[in-house]
Amino acid sequence: MEIILCTDTEYNFSTPMTEQNNKIRIKDIAILAGVSEGTVDRVLHDRGDVSEKSREAVKKVLTEINYSPNLFARSLASKKQYKFICLFPAHQTGSYWEKVDKGFDLAADDFSLHNVLIEKTYFDQYDSQSFRNASNIILLKEPDAVFIAPIFREEALRLTTELTRLHIPFSFIDSLIEEADYVTYYGQNSFQSGYIAAKLLLSSLPEGSQILVARTRRKGSVSNQTLARYNGFIQYIQEHHLNDQIELINVEFKNDDENANREILQNTFSTHSEIKAAITFNSKVYRLAMHLAELNHTNIRLIGYDLLEQNVTYLQQGVINYLIGQRPDKQAYFSIRDMCRQLIFRQEIKKINFVPIDILMKDNIEDYLNFTE
Repeated sequence: MEIILCTDTEYNFSTPMTEQNNKIRIKDIAILAGVSEGTVDRVLHDRGDVSEKSREAVKKVLTEINYSPNLFARSLASKKQYKFICLFPAHQTGSYWEKVDKGFDLAADDFSLHNVLIEKTYFDQYDSQSFRNASNIILLKEPDAVFIAPIFREEALRLTTELTRLHIPFSFIDSLIEEADYVTYYGQNSFQSGYIAAKLLLSSLPEGSQILVARTRRKGSVSNQTLARYNGFIQYIQEHHLNDQIELINVEFKNDDENANREILQNTFSTHSEIKAAITFNSKVYRLAMHLAELNHTNIRLIGYDLLEQNVTYLQQGVINYLIGQRPDKQAYFSIRDMCRQLIFRQEIKKINFVPIDILMKDNIEDYLNFTE
């Protein structure tokens, strides 16, 4: 038979097969090769600029389609349904985790053809007990794979230890627990992002400057990613011998009381007259920006994480100086894709995948947001 690649133009791959005809799209090739559909098209037509790495990735998939047991036909013919469960924080519209959610939705659509069913389980990112409860529910469901945002380190290790015992593969997104036996990790190098944040925030500050470090109160463990970012931040200070030149002023915000948070900041500024910069290691830097603007402290150098709509607004207004982005939708999507590659298609995958540390400023945010792949 022929394998037919479905696009506006049909491409014939004339390897005899015993299964029924299957239609394979440029989109399918792009997914397995980890490149764009445009790149696949350019390779097929031998036109345009394509990096050697991307060309080889596409050729590898095309070779497998033609000369190896047909991966697509095998998965399509199989009656097995794969149940994947994604464990990540509950969220509101416009939040960081909504983008993760959309990444999982896109993967669910792309891999539904291969009998992949994606189920989502949410927990309260400010309550470690909520994570434990969600973990227990997942274990009862006996999934084929689990995707975890390991915000609470100890609780996540308890879950992954049990998954390993049950021979259930799992992957991490957003932050990494290195000693766990995970399949893949997609996310920032959290430690390195904290190191870079310190470099951006602290360069050229006068000696004697005070630095405001805002955290959000949680029930239970400290956030795994927040801790890694903080450790990277401190590493920069130590390496550059800044301990005696600056003073860190730590404040703890409440997650659900902005009036109290504004009062905390007001009291902090009343007792610390040399605050020149501020940072928070979670995605809600807009809260800090909002209070700084209300208290007329917009001269403070401010840095935070993630391209939430409110964060971007304060960046455009100049209240936030830097945002560090990390492409959450792609973390989610690629984690699903790689699990399918290994579990269904028996392909080799890369274990640790650090996404770029995107540094956004008022000067470049518009082009970054308007660019489409």
